[in-house]
Amino acid sequence: MKSSVENPWSVGEVAARFDLPTNVLRHWESVGLLRPARNAAGRRRYGQDDVVRVAVIQRSKAAGMSLEQIAVLLDDGSAGRHEVLQAHLDDLDRRMEEMRISREMTEHAMQCRSHDISMCPGFRANVADVLARL
Repeated sequence: MKSSVENPWSVGEVAARFDLPTNVLRHWESVGLLRPARNAAGRRRYGQDDVVRVAVIQRSKAAGMSLEQIAVLLDDGSAGRHEVLQAHLDDLDRRMEEMRISREMTEHAMQCRSHDISMCPGFRANVADVLARL
């Protein structure tokens, strides 16, 4: 076991540092994303590497990754890492395109003089792909 100097933070301190409830860190541990050391009393002690993993998990979740995807990302022995990362990149590209269209639509709505925005031909052009699915 590592010493408390190498693992200076408690679960509460790490949770506060990242503005997370402690149960989130415990859940991430239960699904194998975190493996903090334990002190002689059995209390979790987080070191710098653990804190980096928390930051990676937090950033990856904010980017839309699932805990299952993050587990593959953090597993140094995972053969499926590239597939998971490619799927995530594809999802990011799709979401970025949706955001681009949404921005275009919102900018058009801001400039449109129509009382009923759904009747505006330019605005309707932004939803033509959705209507085509019908």
